[in-house]
Amino acid sequence: MDTGEYQGFNVELQDPGIALVTFDKPERMNGMNGGMKRDLVELLLQAQLDDAVRVVVFTGTGRAFCAGDDMSGGYGDPSRAPRKVPAAPPGHGDAIGTYDALRHISQAVNRSVRDLDKLTVAAVNGYAIQTGLSLALACDFRIASTEAKLGSATLRFGLLPDEGGQWLLVQHLGVAGAMDFVMRKRIVSGEEALELGLVHEVCPPEELSTRAMALATELATGPQVAMRMLKRSIYNAAELSFTQACDEIAAKTAITDHLPDAREGSLAYREKRAARFNQAPGGH
Repeated sequence: MDTGEYQGFNVELQDPGIALVTFDKPERMNGMNGGMKRDLVELLLQAQLDDAVRVVVFTGTGRAFCAGDDMSGGYGDPSRAPRKVPAAPPGHGDAIGTYDALRHISQAVNRSVRDLDKLTVAAVNGYAIQTGLSLALACDFRIASTEAKLGSATLRFGLLPDEGGQWLLVQHLGVAGAMDFVMRKRIVSGEEALELGLVHEVCPPEELSTRAMALATELATGPQVAMRMLKRSIYNAAELSFTQACDEIAAKTAITDHLPDAREGSLAYREKRAARFNQAPGGH
């Protein structure tokens, strides 16, 4: 995976296989533009295919995780050309341009996060609004600082949660909860987000990085192949019938039961020791 500077964020690879993605434009509240989104999609493709990456953690600098789209420069500003992928036409010039740009740039980020087999963590340090909220909700785990503020609030501008935010909110809040959240333009604190079920944990800001990396380390040391298959199975289960979900996980279990990690897990249990997963070639 290509680490270092991307447009609007920096990437570090830390042991044991944690890709730390830090949004690093605090002067614009880590707002996203088209180039930044395309760099994120490229990064996630690299993370998917790189065996050195086991978990991806997203966080921000300054007062924001990501406070939405960058409203100051717009899409296609040549001074903000993406560094990791070639420039593309900005879109949004007319109705079909907006449709195309949403489908292939903005929505592609959240689809890439959700489609990534490897587990993801959002460490929400501050404002996570619209684009930032959708990205956090697309992740598998969310830890929020007590200074975090989370909301869609697109209706404050007469806009829609057009990056899949409405679907993600329905998954987390149900239809009634999502309706209340977006129609009333709610922006909630980290504690309120925990009560609603939007985040898994809340902690003081000075503990956020430590807690997020501890969670990422826990996930990265688990049996990676089985965890990636289970992640996919859990998301599939939300859209399948019970019979279909049983068949789907049976097919995956037919693979995972015969992996070296399964043998190691059973042996470690009998020997009353911690399992040493991912040791076999190809164990990731």
